[in-house]
Amino acid sequence: MSDVPAGLETLQFLYPGDRPAGAFAPVLVGVVGSGNLEVMLEAATDRDDCAVRVETSARGFGPIWQAVMDDFHARHPLGGLRVSINDMGATPAVVSLRLDQAVAAIGPIGPIAPDAGGRP
Repeated sequence: MSDVPAGLETLQFLYPGDRPAGAFAPVLVGVVGSGNLEVMLEAATDRDDCAVRVETSARGFGPIWQAVMDDFHARHPLGGLRVSINDMGATPAVVSLRLDQAVAAIGPIGPIAPDAGGRP
């Protein structure tokens, strides 16, 4: 018998925001199903960071999620953003695809703040 407890694992990540996402209607992409996930992006205009919450059925993959979310934030350094992910064992490539789809669905986002270290 496995030592991994049954049920969903919840992971949370917090990133500084260099580029305000601004106000937008909530965006939902993907579907919760075997090997897939859904990603919801919501504007959080009351905060400057990017808060990520992952609910996953694949327990014990925290370091992998950390790497995928670090990569997402490096490509999309958004602030004022809440990311909710419901996962059913998606691969890192599928997670990245869904995150990129969700950001694209937001629409145009302004430039990085001048004090954000000069990153494009």
